[in-house]
Amino acid sequence: MGCSKNLVDSEQLMGLLQSKGWQVTHDSPNPEGEVCIVNTCGFIGDAKEESINMILAQGQRKLNGQLKKLIVMGCLSERYLADLEAEIPEVDAWYGKFDWAGVANDYLKDAAPRQDKPAVAEGADAEPAPVQRVLTTPPHYAYVKISEGCDRHCAYCAIPLITGHHRSRPMEQILEEVRQLVACGVKEFQIIAQELTYYGLDLYHRRAIAELIDRMANIPGVLWIRLHYAYPTDFPWELLDVMRRHDNVCKYLDIALQHIADPVLSAMHRHISKDETYALVERIRREVPGIHLRTTLMVGFPGETEEAFQELLEFVRWARFERMGAFAYSEEDGTYGAQHYADDIPDEVKQARLSKLMRVQQRISADVQEAKVGSQMLVMLDRREGDYWVARTEYDSPEVDPEVLIPVQQAPQLEVGCFYQAQIQRADDFDLYANIIQTDIEI
Repeated sequence: MGCSKNLVDSEQLMGLLQSKGWQVTHDSPNPEGEVCIVNTCGFIGDAKEESINMILAQGQRKLNGQLKKLIVMGCLSERYLADLEAEIPEVDAWYGKFDWAGVANDYLKDAAPRQDKPAVAEGADAEPAPVQRVLTTPPHYAYVKISEGCDRHCAYCAIPLITGHHRSRPMEQILEEVRQLVACGVKEFQIIAQELTYYGLDLYHRRAIAELIDRMANIPGVLWIRLHYAYPTDFPWELLDVMRRHDNVCKYLDIALQHIADPVLSAMHRHISKDETYALVERIRREVPGIHLRTTLMVGFPGETEEAFQELLEFVRWARFERMGAFAYSEEDGTYGAQHYADDIPDEVKQARLSKLMRVQQRISADVQEAKVGSQMLVMLDRREGDYWVARTEYDSPEVDPEVLIPVQQAPQLEVGCFYQAQIQRADDFDLYANIIQTDIEI
């Protein structure tokens, strides 16, 4: 459940379980296994509810005799362990966010080892470097988590309460993981962290994200690198130089801005002003022409006036974010906001503001996509759905961004995981429709 960082944890656990003899499936539509492990999310109310509903559903399967063991791990159990243990006795074992190795090394340690060897990914060398993780993504792309935790302590966010202080992974360890993934056929890398731009401060006493991405881009076989979850305050400008110099570093940046009105930014503890935010967006666009920015915004934070919300609308119209998500504030236990602010914006006002904000963004997204009609773009093919191949450009992250739809009838011999040159034929509010014009692409 939850974010891509949770997905990486699950993949690591799956690899460890396989090494100990277990046969493991992920999100099976018709689960038949003896043991179910639910990796939970504890970020916001909806995510917590989804995780609890999944636990309850699997608990019922256990009561029905369809499961022998039910194990729960992840952010929700890290944060609410005592309450959950008392409320859901069907669960056999509870593990926190960072205890996933204990599931295999402790609770499931008695599995009989398998004798067969894992299959080699198509296109990989006969003896690829061993990879601990079992990828649950399509084999041509993977998420790489470069750090854990966060030191920012925004007033609305419970993540630091769950994950603790920021902890960077050593650079050589990350680069070796990328090399191993390349050996197994991975071409595209989604670089993730709770706070990407903070990378290196704890280990190297400097912001080292630019050096890390620069070195990663020089690894043979790394064809696309995409950056997620940057923070606007004290942005490392040298990262933009890396983007300009390397064609395989996608002109894409996921940077959550949350709001624009100074009183709201101050109350949120974002440590950045309205003027500084405008200047940040302007400079990023100037230094990396054509970059696509993804951001996340929040409405309904305590004290958000109608005037502040209008500032936010004006900012979105000015910035014209290529990708944008938004959500309404919900009070989270233990956060500064929950302890010090009254949740004083009625739910109906929050939802009305959210709907208005997203309507503005929908028109912007439609304009952005329409401007691409007639252009030629490099796309990577992800899958086939019915009569269409589904692909992405460098400006599209998996799962969250628009896609490029290519009629199978126009190009029946395409291969998933390969790059093609496409001409954009038409667009709707979010997705593009294209024809393939070149298949022998080497990048």
